[in-house]
Amino acid sequence: MTAGGGWEPVQRVRTYEQVMAQIEERILDGRLKAGDHLPSERELAALLGVSRPSLRESLRVLEALGVVDIRRGGEGGAILLDAPGGGLVNLLKLQLSLGHFSWNDVLGTRLALESWAVTEAAQRARDEDFQELAAILDRMEAPEIETPEFNRLDAAFHLRIAESTGNALLAHLMGSLRVAIHRQMIEMYAQLEDWRETAKVVRAEHRDILAAIAARDAERATRLVREHITDFYNIGHFGGESTLGQG
Repeated sequence: MTAGGGWEPVQRVRTYEQVMAQIEERILDGRLKAGDHLPSERELAALLGVSRPSLRESLRVLEALGVVDIRRGGEGGAILLDAPGGGLVNLLKLQLSLGHFSWNDVLGTRLALESWAVTEAAQRARDEDFQELAAILDRMEAPEIETPEFNRLDAAFHLRIAESTGNALLAHLMGSLRVAIHRQMIEMYAQLEDWRETAKVVRAEHRDILAAIAARDAERATRLVREHITDFYNIGHFGGESTLGQG
């Protein structure tokens, strides 16, 4: 055996990471749940044996991740959020912008999520869902509409399909992905020779997808949404291995 033996020095764990680890452990084992209030800043710092600045640092990280809402003033305090926060959206947006994922990664993920969404929607969507989806498409046909609003409504249509499934996690994942790629979608439209002609095709495809969902034809809805997504990426010439952070 060599002198080193492959051993590595033990890494020192920062105080705020230890605080986060304890909070995380209590969430995972059920001792803390959504809606619970953490002890006051003074009390929690004493219980953990850490300084209040270290405690604040860990709570700020959890706040950024969308896990807690920090109440300001007085002794302060934090409450565990009972609805998804913006942490996933913000993290995904930054990682996409930095080029951590290729367009092929994004395309594959969209195909998987949206195929699942329309399949579930064809089985579970209600009349009010169909009415709201149709209203979104009507607004997309406004003659004076410009690219940013058209893109916003496009994203709203796909998100509303996910919401119609009744699966909150699916809807949140879909919303996070759509928000994260919003800028890139705008750039794709900007590179089109005549975006309004493309918009006509997009609107027609949306109508067909909605009709298939309303007819409870999951197989047709899935095929249409997959064609819709891949055709648009091909029109925008964003295939290949280029990354979202480039260009």
